[in-house]
Amino acid sequence: MTTPPPAPSRRTLLRALAVLPAAAVLLGETPGLLGTALAAAPAAGSASRYTIVPFLNSNDGTVNVYQSDDATDFRLLQTSAYTPPANRIRDASVFKHTDGYYYLTYTTHTWQDVSTTIGFARSADRLNWTFLYDYAVPITNLSRAWAPEWFVDADGSVNVVVSCSTTDNEWIFTPYLLTATNSALTSWSSPIALSGIGANHIDTFIVRIGSTYHAFTKNETAKYIEYGTASSLTGPYTITRTGDWAGWGSYREGPALVQLDNGGWRIFFDGYGDGSYYYSDSYDTFATWTTPAKLPGISGTARHFTVVKETVSGGPGLTRNATRSFQSANYTTRYWEEQSALLNLPVVTASSATADKQAATFTVVAGLADAGGYSFRDASGNYLRHWDFRGRFDANDGTTTFAKDATFIARTGTASGSVRFESYNYPGRYLRHYNYQLRVDLPDGTDLFRQDSSFVPVTAWA
Repeated sequence: MTTPPPAPSRRTLLRALAVLPAAAVLLGETPGLLGTALAAAPAAGSASRYTIVPFLNSNDGTVNVYQSDDATDFRLLQTSAYTPPANRIRDASVFKHTDGYYYLTYTTHTWQDVSTTIGFARSADRLNWTFLYDYAVPITNLSRAWAPEWFVDADGSVNVVVSCSTTDNEWIFTPYLLTATNSALTSWSSPIALSGIGANHIDTFIVRIGSTYHAFTKNETAKYIEYGTASSLTGPYTITRTGDWAGWGSYREGPALVQLDNGGWRIFFDGYGDGSYYYSDSYDTFATWTTPAKLPGISGTARHFTVVKETVSGGPGLTRNATRSFQSANYTTRYWEEQSALLNLPVVTASSATADKQAATFTVVAGLADAGGYSFRDASGNYLRHWDFRGRFDANDGTTTFAKDATFIARTGTASGSVRFESYNYPGRYLRHYNYQLRVDLPDGTDLFRQDSSFVPVTAWA
């Protein structure tokens, strides 16, 4: 069982209470931690899959492959999945092409060396990669071509945005656009500088929403990630957010964005100044962002990556309006059981008392707050919900808050047939056991946490 995250100090809580509305205190969650976003997932039988292929803080000669179903808890799939035949691999960007293959493009040399090429590799399964070629970027007097980033436009055109400097000033970078001129991605247009972003910007990452292009780019002088928009991919971009506009801090680089299942946008960035990797979310088209958090498990290991998101078959699903018991995936003699209105994980066997078997049996119903999720009802009609992040059973009071507290999103568990349950109104927190008590906690990136939060729906005890 993993160690629970540290609780806020009493002083911190008191300060938060002083400014929190009284109604919020009555909701039962710790001040300052009230959920704002809501979790979501694809339909039953499907799952989201987020893949990253980062180079390593300890080794820029190879990349690992990780995947996640929630864009937070990334699990290692393959170590040293790809090592180029020569040179290095840094700043690897990944996408899935219409031919069904996954493609990498990457920086081919260390930061100290002249680097006039970008590399390309391909994989059918994300685990086994084949080197394709190194492409010499055709810019006169090129000194360095760094951090190539894939961008697929609405018309299906495949592009790479690459940061380039020339020999007259090798540390002043400008973003250039390369557009594939064939479907095999072996031929490219002449580089076009992105207008409006200006010199001395690096690691430019672009997303398109509607007819607007949104660029996130590191100002190499100020060391902040800036933001601008344009109506054309090549610009002109207008930079409207500078300095610490999003609260991410300085000495940040390698921004990469992906849209989450709940409609929000998540940015990942390399906090190279403090050796950590962060993520932050926006739910208002990039106007405001959540406080950056370190990626569990891979922060300090993974460096400069992008994310490819897919919807795949085989996701978890539960039969609704049916009774089930829930067996711990890593303590297989232990089951969910309601004890004094709290959800615990005691041993339950065929010789257990009838009352214990009944208390370990629950009706699975559609989520009270979202029919795509799940809620769990005991024999007396009370629902499992979280209160101060502890699992407990209460009568449905009809409030929106209760419905959200009592709704969980199913994610794939670690053992065959197992499921993890993500809090609906505290995305990223999972129902897990600690000291055989069920609570809603943030993952720490370990396999043990994933096991502690995995449960197998089985035939009901009663």
